[in-house]
Amino acid sequence: MPFLQDWIHQLEQGPGMRYLRLALGVLALAVLTLGYNLRAYKNFYPPEAMDMAQVGRNLAEGRGYTTLCVRPFSIYLVKKTSERHERGPVVEGVRDDARLHVGHPDIVNPPVWPVLLAGLFKVLPLSQEVQSQPPFRYAPEVAVVVLNQGLLLLLAWLVYQLARRLFDPAVAGLSAVLLLLTEVYWRFALSGLNTVLVLIWFVVLVFCLVRVEELGREHPEASGRVFAWSALAGVVVALGCLTRYAFGWLILPVVVYVWWIGGPRRRPAALLALVLFGLVLTPWLVRNWYWSGLPFGAATYTVLDGTYVWPGDKLARSLQPRYEVPVGVSPFSPLWNKFFANLKVLLTQDALRFGGSWLTALFLAGLLVPFQHPARQRLRYFLLMCFPVLAVVQVLGRTYLSDETPEINTENLLILVAPLVGVYGVAFFLTLLDQMNLPWYALRYVVTGILIVLVGLPMWLVFLPPRPVRMSYPPYHPLVIQRIATWLRPHELVMSDVPWAVAWYGRRQAVLITRHFMPPPEESGSPDTFFAINDYLKPVNALYLTPRTTDARFLTGWVMAGERSWANLVIDALVSRTVPPWCPLRAAPSGFLPEQLFLADWARWRSDGGPPGERREAGP
Repeated sequence: MPFLQDWIHQLEQGPGMRYLRLALGVLALAVLTLGYNLRAYKNFYPPEAMDMAQVGRNLAEGRGYTTLCVRPFSIYLVKKTSERHERGPVVEGVRDDARLHVGHPDIVNPPVWPVLLAGLFKVLPLSQEVQSQPPFRYAPEVAVVVLNQGLLLLLAWLVYQLARRLFDPAVAGLSAVLLLLTEVYWRFALSGLNTVLVLIWFVVLVFCLVRVEELGREHPEASGRVFAWSALAGVVVALGCLTRYAFGWLILPVVVYVWWIGGPRRRPAALLALVLFGLVLTPWLVRNWYWSGLPFGAATYTVLDGTYVWPGDKLARSLQPRYEVPVGVSPFSPLWNKFFANLKVLLTQDALRFGGSWLTALFLAGLLVPFQHPARQRLRYFLLMCFPVLAVVQVLGRTYLSDETPEINTENLLILVAPLVGVYGVAFFLTLLDQMNLPWYALRYVVTGILIVLVGLPMWLVFLPPRPVRMSYPPYHPLVIQRIATWLRPHELVMSDVPWAVAWYGRRQAVLITRHFMPPPEESGSPDTFFAINDYLKPVNALYLTPRTTDARFLTGWVMAGERSWANLVIDALVSRTVPPWCPLRAAPSGFLPEQLFLADWARWRSDGGPPGERREAGP
């Protein structure tokens, strides 16, 4: 009996209670993770997720930093640079300046996330077959999701440590719990994007700046440590930039903040952060310049993508973009047009939901309350400096990807400050709670529970009817893509409106459809055609179109597209059940129309395989 009484006492009053709470917390988190995955998992849907993942797999398989997802605009940049320096490889007696035969270099994605995925794919022996039943799980995708959710747990721990250093354990614990109950973070983890890793870089950056502020205020003589933490801040911004290019713009508020709070040696410390940022970034910029003639590759043109000059994905589908109007800083520039149009979207939509919870409102209200502690007040100033920088970059960097997958995309930059906004929101909530005149102390737990329920409400609703869609169709059907990939040899080329999906699931080289199949009369000399690739760069062996094209707007996407366009090709296949005579891909299997269209140079799906050189005609 004494032993049992001692054990109960240790459990209630001693460290046993802490271990019990920890065990219950881990169990609850495991149940939440398992339940959410069983309920909400579906295959990747952001194009960027599939694009970066297939680059990572190429790295793991020893093909270098190359891509199977090729954009016509990327062909233009690589080809132009190769022709200028006369360094294209010779394939069968012809110089391959576009590098479509020997491995097209990826000049779209920064390297950190693909390199991390390459390590994951190298270590884990993963099956490359898509599960035959819904939700059509794909083992490499599951591995990326698990990695992302592990990073999410790391993010929660980092937020806890940061909040504990700035405030107290109560703010830290509640901040970490609310972060794990905010459903938008879980959606980013399921999406396969690198957003959770970018959030980690931001929290680590904030921790570096907190240390710089503490040393500059409390130990002004410790200039060596101030330099070390400032240098680390510059390196972290560079790593964040190499994970997502837009993150690099945060070097501006970082330099200003270190210059302000870095103590007696603050100016050299700020300069050191800037220099280290540039040094870490330079090798990758040189690599991009070598392949494309631009420091950030195709991403250099992001600011012009989505303007009225290049609406939608017009720039990505251009083999030779034409600068038809001024693109400078004049009042009539498309840049200003894009800025003000997207600024309205940001202020009326994105800014109201970037945090994914009610904590954003608490943070905004808390701005009216000053902090006595200088570190808390100064860090909030840094956060306020980040807002306009990220807002401007998001507005000018918005492209068609934000319309393809609203909120869950790599162009959502305001989400980066959401964890820190949550910490300040929790701090303000607990300040208000301390000032509430409650009749019983236990009511504090009731009020806190209400906040937890409100913040986690989108998460709870996932477990209620209706069941979330279990796959990302339309337009991505992994099983269908893998099926058509088996009809093609590894070196053959597919043209598709979802080349990232063909590259990821099908492991075949795929090029994004050009602006035109054949040029309309008003653009009779346009080089942005199917034949510009098929006849002069590399034969296109198959065409695969999804609802991304077949479900286009009727008037602007179909009627006004003109004759011999992609829309005209789809209409002929749907209405007359024949392939137009001007299309060289004449063979079509059954079972794809009306939602999808697949054409090939010969009937590759025949049971006997058919002779390699034989071409047979068939109707859809």
